[in-house]
Amino acid sequence: MKRLLLLLCLLLCLAPLGAQTNKRIKDLQSRQGQLKQQIEETQSLLNTTKKDVGSQLNSLNVLMGQIDERRKYIDTLTSDMVQIDAEMNLVEAQLVRLQSDLLAQKDDYVASLRYLQRHGSIQQKLMFIFSAKSFSQTLRRLRYVREYATYQKEQGLLMQQQQQDISAKRRELEEVRASKTDLLQQREAERSALEVQQRQQRALVSELQKKQKGLQDEIKKKQAEANKLNAEIDKLVAAEVEKARKQAEEEARREAEAKKKAEAAKRTENKTAAATTTAKPAASTAKPATTTAAATPSTTASNTSDKALSANFEQNRGKLPAPISTSYIVVSHFGQYNVQGMKNVTLDNKGIDLQGKQGAKARAVFNGKVAAIFQLNGLFNVLVRHGQYISVYCNLSSTNVKQGDDVTTRQELGTVFTDPSNDNRTVLHFQLRKERDKLNPERWLKL
Repeated sequence: MKRLLLLLCLLLCLAPLGAQTNKRIKDLQSRQGQLKQQIEETQSLLNTTKKDVGSQLNSLNVLMGQIDERRKYIDTLTSDMVQIDAEMNLVEAQLVRLQSDLLAQKDDYVASLRYLQRHGSIQQKLMFIFSAKSFSQTLRRLRYVREYATYQKEQGLLMQQQQQDISAKRRELEEVRASKTDLLQQREAERSALEVQQRQQRALVSELQKKQKGLQDEIKKKQAEANKLNAEIDKLVAAEVEKARKQAEEEARREAEAKKKAEAAKRTENKTAAATTTAKPAASTAKPATTTAAATPSTTASNTSDKALSANFEQNRGKLPAPISTSYIVVSHFGQYNVQGMKNVTLDNKGIDLQGKQGAKARAVFNGKVAAIFQLNGLFNVLVRHGQYISVYCNLSSTNVKQGDDVTTRQELGTVFTDPSNDNRTVLHFQLRKERDKLNPERWLKL
């Protein structure tokens, strides 16, 4: 009977594990599907037919972004295969355990059948019951015979259930193996596609190397435009920081004045209390504390709110949504870096550039307030303040918000400009600041 209870417990424990395995595999497949769709959708972004230096440099940036995306996808497939292997090992161990328990159960069942063959006649059972030495022993033996018959029936049912569970585990194992085979095929296909893209990259680099002078001029032109944009952003950010500093000073001044008033009120109360201390000592000692509590104003509410917003923003590091509404490719990364395969070609970016599809919208990455909107070369740029942090959305053809508006996470701020003179490229330039400090957006966004 103890063995029966142990087997029932084992079956109850193993049942949910199968469901968990299937759920993990489905979750992995769902994530793979999203990554694959992202890569397929961004294939259409590499559609330039022009041979000028600017277009070829743009094509190289898109191609490098696609290569990065495909490498991430391959890394994800490899990671998923490790998880699939772990699931296979788990299911195989469960299958071995079930088979071992089934063999033990069969042995017990065979032994009990042999016992019944030897002592299974009605006469023998009656003799066993009525040969008892007392009435209470007769009842116990009768109950034993009934329980043994029930035990035999339960053993048979349990063996059937175990056989069904073993069949289910075998099917589950086959599903896991099929998933691993599919992952291997996907990874090989992606590696082949990656090799094709790397050959395209080398061909583009070779073309651009022949146009080194034009390339340097194109990069200088782009850098001059970026410097003009960054100078305006720096000026507005500095103004925001200065405004916040003055607000903090004003709050501190009001708090100091309130504190002085509270202290003066307390001294007045103490004098009044001293004059009446003989008549009402208890009341006089209680009043100063009450007056102090009432006189403490809530002058730091704004400052506290900013700190809370900053803390919430920091807690979402690495989880902030992409600032663009369509599928996208990161075509320019943060900081100074050399273009792969090119000599003396250095790019310097204070944020990141996300190339999306025509009609893409710029979206707020977190709750905040629109601090400023300015135009440069006919395009709009939006600054959103999140406490101490400021997010910047550049290269918009139109805006949906105005200065002072409160915005929420993923709220559309405007439409990203599509350049008809440049193969209809739709590029959002995004920056992230902590006051005057420039941050790498890729460490904050879930790209």
